[in-house]
Amino acid sequence: MSRLTGFRTLLISAAVIVATLTGCASPANREAMVATGLQLGQTHDASVSVTTSGGAETSGMEGSFISDADLKAAIESAIAQNAVFKQVVQGDGGNYALLVSVVTLDRPLFGTSFTVNLEAAWTLTKTDDRSIVYRKSLRSSHTATMGDAFAAVTRLRLAVEGAARKNIEQGLQEISTLKL
Repeated sequence: MSRLTGFRTLLISAAVIVATLTGCASPANREAMVATGLQLGQTHDASVSVTTSGGAETSGMEGSFISDADLKAAIESAIAQNAVFKQVVQGDGGNYALLVSVVTLDRPLFGTSFTVNLEAAWTLTKTDDRSIVYRKSLRSSHTATMGDAFAAVTRLRLAVEGAARKNIEQGLQEISTLKL
């Protein structure tokens, strides 16, 4: 009897561990991707609209991705919180148009530490004459360890959010150095 009970306990424990380590993926959190407290070269007395592309929705067991809507919201929040531009506008009404396109999002499949690499193409265009004032592909990475989160899906999400936050930080810092 005690042998059977011990085996059942072992099976239940193993099932709980597997469920904790795998679980369902959750999308990158837009608030966690916002870069704050940036060291800016200058702020711009102009308005900007933000468009994003290349993102993907998170589904099931594939792991965390960054949706276009969440990336856009994180960039807009970072611009507003750091006063990179005077105003963020929706649609085509801005003095400048910022397009950020996710080129690659490399995510690990397994491990105790997850390092996510993100490459995004940043293009800032002056809307009145459609001249490109900034264009650059930025690469960033972030590692989440077991110390950050025990569950693998949570570590992956944290690494994705960190890589996005660092990319946004890089892009906005570089844009702040421009003479607009």
